[in-house]
Amino acid sequence: MPLPAAVVLAAAAGAILDGGFPDRSWWVLAPIGVVLMFLALLGRRPAPALLVGMVAGLSFWLIHISWITLYLGPVPWLALGGLEAIFFGVGLWLVAVVLNRGPRAWPTRWGRLGMVPLVVAGLWTAREAISAVWPYGGFAWGRVAISQSESPFAGLVAWVGMSGLSFLMVWLSALALQLLREVGWGVLARWTVLTASVALLLVVPAVSIAQSGETRIAAVQGASDAGLFAQYSPGQILSDHTSATLPLVGDPVDFVVWPENGSDIDPTRSQDAAHVLDYVSRAMMAPLITGTITYRDGKYYNTSVLWKAGEGATALYDKVHPVPFAEYMPDRVFWRPFAPELIDLISRDYQLGTQPNVFDVNGILAGIAICFDIADDQLVHQMIDSGATVILAQTNNADFGHTDESVQQLAIARLRAIEAGRTVVNISTVGSSAIIAPDGYTIDSLPTWVPGSMVQTVPLSTTVTPAMAAGRGIEWLVSGLGLAGLVFCLVFAPSTRRHARWRATAVPVRPVRPVNAERTRQNRVRA
Repeated sequence: MPLPAAVVLAAAAGAILDGGFPDRSWWVLAPIGVVLMFLALLGRRPAPALLVGMVAGLSFWLIHISWITLYLGPVPWLALGGLEAIFFGVGLWLVAVVLNRGPRAWPTRWGRLGMVPLVVAGLWTAREAISAVWPYGGFAWGRVAISQSESPFAGLVAWVGMSGLSFLMVWLSALALQLLREVGWGVLARWTVLTASVALLLVVPAVSIAQSGETRIAAVQGASDAGLFAQYSPGQILSDHTSATLPLVGDPVDFVVWPENGSDIDPTRSQDAAHVLDYVSRAMMAPLITGTITYRDGKYYNTSVLWKAGEGATALYDKVHPVPFAEYMPDRVFWRPFAPELIDLISRDYQLGTQPNVFDVNGILAGIAICFDIADDQLVHQMIDSGATVILAQTNNADFGHTDESVQQLAIARLRAIEAGRTVVNISTVGSSAIIAPDGYTIDSLPTWVPGSMVQTVPLSTTVTPAMAAGRGIEWLVSGLGLAGLVFCLVFAPSTRRHARWRATAVPVRPVRPVNAERTRQNRVRA
């Protein structure tokens, strides 16, 4: 394919891949977008392959995170999209090596069909894994697995985890491309192999989740504009959530959950805020879990507080991974010259939390995730290892209005419910708020930007799914497979340019003429 056509195809593929994610959630587009990216890489040398990968990455990321521009403008959008596009470009550049050298490294048909897709999918997963944790804690967004939150493949995440699900989806895409490349095979044979591979994944049974009990939860959405640049009087957000909770008085619950920043006044330092939380907890006859900003020892924290009437804050969890360039400014001195006005908007830096992310709420162990915590694999594993029987995902999406950000985050929460085998209460200041069962079913939900509550009796569980038992071992395994396969291709399958250079410099060998017995006899007679 000519390079200009490949660049156009890569840009289109990025947009198609984004179509597989919420809000559209046309999940089948995700593997199609990946196939088209791989198609654009065929026959590409390193520099053009890097260009194609960068274009595909920019196309995907600038569409996928366009919600950043709503309040923050184009600079953070372009910066984050550009950084992720670099990861994307390097990842696809390495994939191009395997796509182009792999058929020579594994020269048999079944070798090509067996190894090339596995190695390609492993490299893709390794790129997702690295960008999810680095730099500055990474950005675990845009993983192919997230596009499958409502697809028939979603149940696989309980077996293989988020990275494993990404691996399997990309493996199907790479297998489809490799089948198209096979010469001498009929259409029926190709479709048979692809259909059998898809069916093999679809027939995997769901992980059985044993219910260990149940609890009745009230999750409250105050519909408060709690954005970074919102104008509101102190105590307004606290008042909004109080007003949305009081209609529930008389409906017995085990505990009440408010979202991140559910109280805009720190109840650990304000007597007025403490009195309000006491009043709500006493009226509901249940503990209250709310998000707030705390100030301790001269430092700010994004905190979830377990509050009990008459006792106050009985437990705290500080967000482990504050969002860089939003909740804190890393390397402020270095970055400030590039956009001083934007950098100065982040006037205070939230500290990294160190407390366990599980609350004991009157005997119920609840895992706590604040906003983007829910996208962090390690934090989810930690709460399950600590015995959490339900997950409370508190978030504040007010900065992103009616954009796709909140439904993208809800898709992550849905996959976490299936992966961990736990009910997930995803409660936001403005939405999307929902209670999700361990099988991914939506038990209850609230419309966005409308005050309301969800009061439901939900199952608890102590089942450890295969994905939770394996931890990040599956991610390491498939990533290692991809990197090992890449090295194998580099060592045992020289590039086409090196192969051509070897042929040009090789010493020519004069062909041996066949022996003609009759001519030999005549020559002997003449002699």
